[in-house]
Amino acid sequence: MDGVHDLGGKHGFGPVDRAHENDAYHSEADARAYALCVSMRAERAYPVDWFRHVRENMDPVDYLSRPYFDQWLQTAVAMAIDAGDLSMVEVATGKAGDMPRTPAPMNVEDVRAMLTTPANFEREGPAPAHAIGATVRTASHGHAGHTRLPAYARGATGTIIAYRGAHVMPDDAARGIDRAEPLYTVAFARGDLFPEAAGSPDTVNLDLWESYLASA
Repeated sequence: MDGVHDLGGKHGFGPVDRAHENDAYHSEADARAYALCVSMRAERAYPVDWFRHVRENMDPVDYLSRPYFDQWLQTAVAMAIDAGDLSMVEVATGKAGDMPRTPAPMNVEDVRAMLTTPANFEREGPAPAHAIGATVRTASHGHAGHTRLPAYARGATGTIIAYRGAHVMPDDAARGIDRAEPLYTVAFARGDLFPEAAGSPDTVNLDLWESYLASA
């Protein structure tokens, strides 16, 4: 979807603050928010792409002004309310009500084990339609849902440099559909994506799903 979250190539937002880039968290509250969001994944299927889509629907002022893990917490709360695990009254008052609690609480060791087990999104899927070395063009338009095709790379021509197998299609996963598509790494000339970089020898590599691409 087109929203304030898609900042790649956009101007006017100032430099990236790198003062704390080596800190795991900026505060204890960040760490607690992260732990809460991760632990929610155990008992109920909160797909990562649904999480991203909910976060992308935040009010633009909130998205641009709230700290990163505060955004995560707001997203997690919205997802929990949508799933029936929390009520608005509980969120507003900070007190648990008497609604039934299906998911069981996780202990520290269970959370640690989940964090150290990488998620695998590779699936059985159709054979790739494009070969390595092929020239492809990305879709020119987005859609109202979640997508992993950034706005700055739409309608651009690039070259496939790797095939990664079939992986869960994020646009569908955000809608609760587990469908796999071939995934490629596509190389673009930097100047083709950002006109101000015309003549640059640099390339930008993006991992893109097959439905984002057409033969050029």
